[in-house]
Amino acid sequence: MNPAVIVVDMLEGNYEHIQADERDEMKIIPLVRDFLKQCRGKSIPVIFACDSFLENDFIFKSRMKPHAIRGTSGVKPLPALDIEKTDIILEKRRFSAFFKTDMDQTLRTMGVDTVAVCGIHTHFCVLATALDAVCLDFNSIILEDLCAAYKTEIHENCIESYRKSAVYPVLRVMPSSNFLSEINEPIS
Repeated sequence: MNPAVIVVDMLEGNYEHIQADERDEMKIIPLVRDFLKQCRGKSIPVIFACDSFLENDFIFKSRMKPHAIRGTSGVKPLPALDIEKTDIILEKRRFSAFFKTDMDQTLRTMGVDTVAVCGIHTHFCVLATALDAVCLDFNSIILEDLCAAYKTEIHENCIESYRKSAVYPVLRVMPSSNFLSEINEPIS
């Protein structure tokens, strides 16, 4: 396995209106930070896939309120995640980190065959990224303990529906500790 980690939408603009203990998205910040540190120590590439919308973006014709406007600090990853110079910041205009971006080419250039996806909005952007990875012939892992939705039951229902999906094992759901254990296993 030659993995990369994709952190989806953990941005200043997506967190600026959340109270410290109000939503599940807040709870994963220190967990993701610590996980990324371990991944970097194993030379696993870290990619931040960041919403970056235009001010009058088509997507805002939905119930979605304007946020993460290109050119503002709202498109930057959360400083609490301890971003490093070796990390890749990838702007995206839609849910998936692959849709109309150079994510596919970037991963192939690095020789990546597996993506581990974490971040916020499990049921939207995390899932879209994980599914698009499979559609582009990457193994995909949703890191269940490092994802969140604004309600616990939304996250849990999404995770459970993909735990035993028809595309297993190319799409898997697992805790981050299992992912790190697989990385540490000797190749036979």
